[in-house]
Amino acid sequence: MIETHQLTRRFGSRTAVEALTFSIPKGSIVGFLGPNGAGKSTTLKMLAGFLPPTSGSARIGGLDVVTDSLAARRLIGYMPESVPLHPEMRVREYLRFRAEIKGITRQRDAAVDRALELADVADVAPRLIGELSKGYKQRVGLADALVARPPLLILDEPTEGLDPNQILRFRDMLKRLGAEHTIFLSTHIMQEVEAVCERVVIIHKGHIAANGPLEEVRAQLTGGERDVVVKLHPRAHHDAWTSDPAAAARALVDEVEGLSLRGATAEGEVVSVVVRSLERGDAVEALVAKCVHAGLGVRAVSPQAGSLERVFHALTGAEGEA
Repeated sequence: MIETHQLTRRFGSRTAVEALTFSIPKGSIVGFLGPNGAGKSTTLKMLAGFLPPTSGSARIGGLDVVTDSLAARRLIGYMPESVPLHPEMRVREYLRFRAEIKGITRQRDAAVDRALELADVADVAPRLIGELSKGYKQRVGLADALVARPPLLILDEPTEGLDPNQILRFRDMLKRLGAEHTIFLSTHIMQEVEAVCERVVIIHKGHIAANGPLEEVRAQLTGGERDVVVKLHPRAHHDAWTSDPAAAARALVDEVEGLSLRGATAEGEVVSVVVRSLERGDAVEALVAKCVHAGLGVRAVSPQAGSLERVFHALTGAEGEA
């Protein structure tokens, strides 16, 4: 749905975005991350056709955003960070006005009704926009992006300024919209990306720092290593394992090549052993086999994904950009 090649934007002597090359598959929800000033909004404005690139190219649904600008824009519902609403207009009136601007003449009211429902603002349709809360105004902005039924939604910090309850409501809405829209979501909230996104693009100082499925990007920090939790029911070995589970686990883990012990804790009759897989292969499977052979009941084996926040800080540093 989105393809960029060496996409670059300069403002005088300052380069805001340089040589971005990435693709966003149709039907996916993708998080776009980066520190303040990394070039996120500049990139989104170029994709949406509001800002021409200095060099490179971007395509939406196969259409070049410069040479086929109008056709490409028809595929996009763009919600900027600061939604330019008309506070003196009523919600339904505003969406009818926006639908007309976007060329919707037939079944305009049906399109407005659909956008009101999808964005969860049907209950405030008769009210003045200026009287609405921040959360409702953001959702009116989303309804505006949805009114022409675009296959692609480009959302720039859509939950900025919302309270925790409003953010959760907005996330649920995005999950529902992902069933029929490709969504490219710029945000600085890691939990938001982990909650709704399948893929992620991270940029830093105008360059791509990471790009790919969320699980693969998480794995970048440890070079593919992953922590795995093995929950055991020691049965006959109950006393030895609960009195010093770390020592008992270490003795077992040390026998398996490619694993290191991260910790072991006892909770009632269950001992949770956390190991790090140092290489790809069947090391965890070998550990499970040893546990079974030793008479330990294996309750569960579950991988622990690395924190996206840790990956973000490792790739970009904790500092913001000017």
